[in-house]
Order: sequence, then structure tokens, then C-alpha cells
Amino acid sequence: MAVRRITEHNKKIATILAFSVVPLSGLVTDIYLPSMPHMAVDLGLPESTIQLTLSFFLISYGITQILAGSILDALGRYRITLLALLLFSFSSLAIALSNNINVILAMRALQGVCAGFAVVGKRVFFVDVYEGQKQRSLLSSMTIIWAAAPILAPFVGGYLETYFTWRSNFYVLTVYGFLLFILEAIFSGETINKTHPLRLKSTLSVYFKMFKTSDFALGVGMTGISYGMVMMYSMSGPFIIEHEMGYPPVITGYISLLLGIAWMCGGFLSKAMLNYKTRNKSYSALSSQLLIAIVMIIAGWSGQSLLSLSITAFMIHVAAGFMFNIFFTYCLSRFPEYAGISNGITGGGTYFLTSFLSYGSIAVFQPFHEQPLGHGYLGFAVIGLIAFTFWLSSAKKSSISSSNAGK
Repeated sequence: MAVRRITEHNKKIATILAFSVVPLSGLVTDIYLPSMPHMAVDLGLPESTIQLTLSFFLISYGITQILAGSILDALGRYRITLLALLLFSFSSLAIALSNNINVILAMRALQGVCAGFAVVGKRVFFVDVYEGQKQRSLLSSMTIIWAAAPILAPFVGGYLETYFTWRSNFYVLTVYGFLLFILEAIFSGETINKTHPLRLKSTLSVYFKMFKTSDFALGVGMTGISYGMVMMYSMSGPFIIEHEMGYPPVITGYISLLLGIAWMCGGFLSKAMLNYKTRNKSYSALSSQLLIAIVMIIAGWSGQSLLSLSITAFMIHVAAGFMFNIFFTYCLSRFPEYAGISNGITGGGTYFLTSFLSYGSIAVFQPFHEQPLGHGYLGFAVIGLIAFTFWLSSAKKSSISSSNAGK
């Protein structure tokens, strides 16, 4: 049975749907952040166990993306995306109805698998369908739209928690996933022109080629560092605001909304500076993060407050969104001949590093007060500066090699 393909007739609406699926990963991680403290109380579990629901998703999502690229390149995007969206909807419903943490963790892992296939399939859409400057512009826009979920999700989640319960967040995810499934089935289609057979030896050689390309690997590292910084706050911020400062979940939602706007501002700023030298703008952003983290530490030492936490975290997240946009766009377009695999490695590597770095920072810095949160931000900024310095060197060598190969 022939699969419907993307044509000029449905290209525009399919592009809008692709932009709607991409924020799925941010939505599923951020919508229940204001509910995490109350989720722990309701289920009678420690905070660290509830934080695992976030880590299970991130790890599953990251690993899936790494594998999803080769599968999508071999079998196509459309049918797999449809199946992923349907299973995502069912797993969200299962979480909403469950009181068993083991079931919840298993379903969070399944959500990661489903979101991994769906999001990679839609990120690669822009590489399949568009070319040149239009492709670069849409990929940059995609990272900005992806940031819409961290802006809206905690804001909505704060009200859902206040007026309903934490379970309502997952009912919303159920409806969102099923609606996307219906719209995809009606309006979208297949985008890959030529599939690559899923042969283990040749597929592994492509993976090794990409992992050995140092500017690509370090670029993925930079995206993981940038998003890990944000996720560290996501895992600790609700507990600081609600447990330490005594504010209600709605305030957590408002602060998350503010920081989501900061992330999006960083993305818009990065897109506006697309033609500026990467070296200068990146060093400026990373240095700003380092200095602001020091300010946060000093402010926390003198006595934590919601105002100082909000202002310093806002500026750090602007810089993080700026850096993420630069390197995510760079990595997504680095290997257009194997768009699915490179997109999968980029997204998967980002989330794997994010989960490792964010949970590791929680264990090392215990950022449940403003001052240790500043220590965590400072640690990320230092790692980012070191990684970027290595990236500059490798990108320069890669540019020289490409230039020589073309002669």
C-alpha cells in the first residue's frame, strides 16, 4: 500500500504540524514541574524519586533519538511518527490513572521512546523538504518554537495543579498527543525521497563517522551543556520556590514562564545574529553566564529572594538559549546526506548529556537554595567555556580539511 507523500499541496500545513510536534519533548518535561512537590506528597514518595520521573524520560528520549535516526532513514518517517504519537497518548493516560511509581516510571520511559521517534521524524522534515538558506532559517526557527513548550507548559501546569491535581497535566498530554495523531493522519505524509537500507555494518560506519567528527561531537556537547543548565533549574527550582520560599505552585509556573521567555529570547537573538562570527558571540554569551552565576552566589549568600533568583536565572537562561540555538542548528545541518541519523544523534546526544549533567549537578551541588544553584550554574559555565574552546579548534581543522578536499 502506497504511503501518501508531501506535495506542494500539503507542504504548508505539514510544516505547521512539524512545528507543532517538535515542542512535544519540552511539553512532557515541563508541564508537571510545578506539580512535582505535590506529586511527591500525594504518592508518599521522597523528592529524589519524583525527580527520577524526569530523568527516566530524558534518558529514554536521548537513547531513542540516537537509534531513531537510522530506523527513520531506513523505514521512512510518516508511519513511525503516527504510531509514536498514538502510543504517546496512551502512555500519558496510563500515568494519569496510576498510583504505582514503577508503572509511572515505565510509562515515562515509553513516553521518551515515543517522543524520540516523533520529534526526530519532524526535525528531519525540514532537511528533507527544504534546502539552503530557507532550511537554515527554518531550523533556527524550529529551535525557537521548541522553546515555546518550556514557556507555556509550566505556566499552564501551575494552574492545573492549583485547580485540579498533578494528574490533569497528563490528561492534557493525552489529548495533545491524540490530536496530533489525528491531524498527522489527515494532513501530513512521507518526506524521505530515498531510504537507506538498515544494514548493521554500513549503519554503524555512519555512526562512527559522525562520532569521530570532532566539531560535530563537541557541538552536540555544547547543546547538552546549554540545556543541562536549564534542566538543572527545572529539577530544583520548584522545590526552592515552594518548599524553601513558601510560594504556591502558580508562582513556580510564573517563574518557569519567565525563564522560558528568557530561553526563547536567546533563540531569537541567536537567529538575528546568524551571520556574526561564532567565536565572538559564543565567548560573550559564556562569559556572561559565568559572571551572572557569581552574582547569584553572592546574592544567595546574603539571603535568597525570589527577585534575585528570577533576575539572575533569567539572564543565564537567555545566554543558554543563545548557545543552544547556535550549536543545535549547526549539528542538524552538518550531515544532510544522513539527515535522520545526524538529527537522531544530535537530539539523543543532547538529551543524554542533559540528563547526565543535570542529575549529576543535583547530586554534586544540591541546588535547593539560591546559592548552591549559583554554584551549579557556575560549574556549567566553566565546562561550556572549555568545551567551546575545543570546538573552535576542531571546527577550524574541519574547515581546512573541507577546503583542501575541494581543491
